Order: sequence, then structure tokens, then C-alpha cells
Amino acid sequence: MLNRMKEEIELMSRHLDVARAVAEHQPIGIMKLSELLDLPSHRIRYSLHVLEQEGYLRASPEGAVATPRTLELFECLDQDINDLVRLLESMKEK
Repeated sequence: MLNRMKEEIELMSRHLDVARAVAEHQPIGIMKLSELLDLPSHRIRYSLHVLEQEGYLRASPEGAVATPRTLELFECLDQDINDLVRLLESMKEK
């Protein structure tokens, strides 16, 4: 049960890494992202697709670019992660 949650968190971490890299190096293509993050291009492509569907990135002729929604995500990210950590901590045996 928790293994599935761990896999989802790892996938979310990859999506966040891709979003950060796009925001820092935009516009940027799949191959450059693959080099930069040391990930296979098919994983980058999937993360870009997910992030585009969620409105965090958009495609341009020069490569992926971040949307204003990406900046909002990163503004709240630390607090959102802290909230998740507290929730997980509360699940431990007491």
C-alpha cells in the first residue's frame, strides 16, 4: 500500500524537477532537459505532458516555457510539503 504512495511521490518529485528546470532555462527542449536532469527523454516527455495538461507549462516553437501557475506552485511549495509531512508524521504509531 505505501509502496504505491512512494512511487507517486517519486514521480511528483520528477515533475517538480522538470518544472524547475523549465522555469530556470526556458524556453527549453526535451533533449536539453534530458541532458540537464540526466533522465531519459521519454521520462522528460511524460513529465512535460503532465505539467502541460495541469497548466504549469506550455509548448512553444522554441521549447517548453513556464506559465504564471508555475510561479504560484513554487511560492507555496515549501508550506504544502510541510503540511504533507505533518500528515504523514501523524500516521505513525504512537
